[in-house]
Order: sequence, then C-alpha cells, then structure tokens
Amino acid sequence: MAVVAKIESPTDADRDAILRPLVAHNDGKVGPTERHMIALALRDDAGETAGGLWGVVSYRWLFVQYLAVPPELKGQGHGRALMRAAEDEARRLGCVGIWLDTFSFQARGFYEKLGYAAFGQIDDYPPGESRFFLSKRID
Repeated sequence: MAVVAKIESPTDADRDAILRPLVAHNDGKVGPTERHMIALALRDDAGETAGGLWGVVSYRWLFVQYLAVPPELKGQGHGRALMRAAEDEARRLGCVGIWLDTFSFQARGFYEKLGYAAFGQIDDYPPGESRFFLSKRID
C-alpha cells in the first residue's frame, strides 16, 4: 500500500527515487538515453565565476537551464559566446537541438536573434508576465 507523504527537506536521493519509475518508463518506450551535464563558466579578471551557462543533455537535446551574465558584463558578447559554446558542445554530443525557457522580462529577443523560435508560452507566470519556451535545431 502506498501513501502520499510530504518530504520536509528533500534531498537529491529523494529526487532520484521519485524519478526512478519515470526514467524506467521513458527508457522502456524510447530506449535509454545518456545524460550529460553542461557547465560553461564566465570568469572575471580574478578568475572567479561571474556567470555562465548550465544545462543537461538527454534524448539528444540540450536543455539550457540557466544562462546568467552579470549586468556589468552585458552587451559585450558574453551571452552570445556562451550560447555558441553550448551549441558546439551539443553538436559534439550528437544533439538534434537545444531548448530553453525565458521570462518576458528577460531575454526572448536575445535568443530569437540567435535563431531560436518560440514553441510555447505560459501567461501570468509570474503574474503579469509570461514564460516562453524556445528551441533551435542544430542537426
């Protein structure tokens, strides 16, 4: 018998246990996939990480989970360089494409200039704003 129980302080092990049956189901339908973490750092003059890109590859698609460039470094081509490096890494790993999400107050136009196209939208997330989902095929 199973019961629903709130986990007060979830851990990575809890997440893994929750995901295990979903991954098994998906792998049973389309075959197992290799998962690769992608981390690209934007380093400041002192060599410290000041921003960068974080993503994960699965099912031959790279999901860009985070892209962050500090305000004082914006407009200098760093975001574009990070995205190009991510595309190169995705190609190296045999990806079909890249997808990501961004809010209406963030960088939709930036991604569209790089060839990404919107494929979905959630309005009022957060209230009064929208969340956009974009993708780009690289194969």
